[in-house]
Amino acid sequence: MQLLIDGDLCLYRSAASSEFECDWGDDTWVLSTNLTQAKDSFKSQIDKYISDIGSKDIVIILSGSKNYRYDLDPTYKSNRKGVRKPLGFKALKDWLYEEYGPERVKANDMLEADDYMGILATDPQRGKGRCIVSEDKDMQTIPCSLWRNGEMLEITEAQADRYWMLQTLTGDSADGYKGCPGIGAVKAEAILSKPGSMWENVRQAFLKAGTDEEHAVLQARLARILRFGDWDSERKQVRLWTPSQTSPR
Repeated sequence: MQLLIDGDLCLYRSAASSEFECDWGDDTWVLSTNLTQAKDSFKSQIDKYISDIGSKDIVIILSGSKNYRYDLDPTYKSNRKGVRKPLGFKALKDWLYEEYGPERVKANDMLEADDYMGILATDPQRGKGRCIVSEDKDMQTIPCSLWRNGEMLEITEAQADRYWMLQTLTGDSADGYKGCPGIGAVKAEAILSKPGSMWENVRQAFLKAGTDEEHAVLQARLARILRFGDWDSERKQVRLWTPSQTSPR
């Protein structure tokens, strides 16, 4: 089985855990990092995944420098502006390419790591031989094998669609999209449990909240982690989801 490892998360953890403060006296404090420690931390995470899952076939997936969601909504992840990355993050990322090589470290300029993993994991030819390795809850919107919090999950398409619609309704404060006004997790579950088309029930919830279908579609697009059919590999473009496609049932 090929492991699609969330490189962003591993990098951030390794860099953050290797920072330390130093009191130089006279009320002067310095923040520094130990890059060797950060490298060892990264390797330890990868080695543990290999040991726990039992596969040495790994691909470490990183986010590209751009993100198509910014074109959909300029406020996407705006809550993260001005928040610094851990000290040494870029140097650690540069080392990663040198250490593991281009065959085992992948990124696409237009895609977040989540999207790249989702596309690879749902490839009709190779997807069933792959497993996403990530603790990000958003990966539960992908029909795939998912190693999360030390447990192997087999997520069906129906389960993935339901979680995607849940995210559409509740939004995601970490990613900066708000979902449907006034809808939290409990109300969202009630809406998704209604009989009939899941998308139609979601759409009606947005309308009742005083918004419109356009806003509902935007939230669904922001919440959707890309699957194989959402990506045009020749043109390097995203095929945006529309309600005219097979909608979640």
